[in-house]
Amino acid sequence: MSDQNTMGRRSFLSSGASLVAAGASFMILPNGYASSGSESDRQPSLVQEGHHMHKEMQQCIQLCRDCHAMCIQTIAHCLKLGGRHAAPEHIRLLMDCAQMCTTTVDYMLRESTFHDRICRLCSELCTQCGKDCAQQTGDDQMVKQCIELCRTCAESCERMASKVAA
Repeated sequence: MSDQNTMGRRSFLSSGASLVAAGASFMILPNGYASSGSESDRQPSLVQEGHHMHKEMQQCIQLCRDCHAMCIQTIAHCLKLGGRHAAPEHIRLLMDCAQMCTTTVDYMLRESTFHDRICRLCSELCTQCGKDCAQQTGDDQMVKQCIELCRTCAESCERMASKVAA
């Protein structure tokens, strides 16, 4: 086979694979993503295929997102404070809580039939994280904010878990 034919086939296959990959990525974007350019248009919509997520689930999703962010920020803050605030068990629990909140959001957004169980576990982790932070707090305002947000998120997740179980 000539070098020219081989090169032509490689270019064709490479271009074809790139087009297929680009097409696949357009197909898997969730509803609500637009190319208009504004930031709000790029946020995923909570209205999917004519189904509206109820308001309480939307609130729980936002609380989980906020709790995740707060736990991540609190980790950095606690590491700066050092001492008991930077204890490995405490940091690990904050990390677990943050990760569980993100996972819970994913389950709710895709309306998984398992989201009630995930919400219950998230509630347990947020409750434990809030209690652990309460033992560390002293007069630190950021840790107090983390405690409050963990408690609020835990309550919301517990309501979501109870609604499905009921």
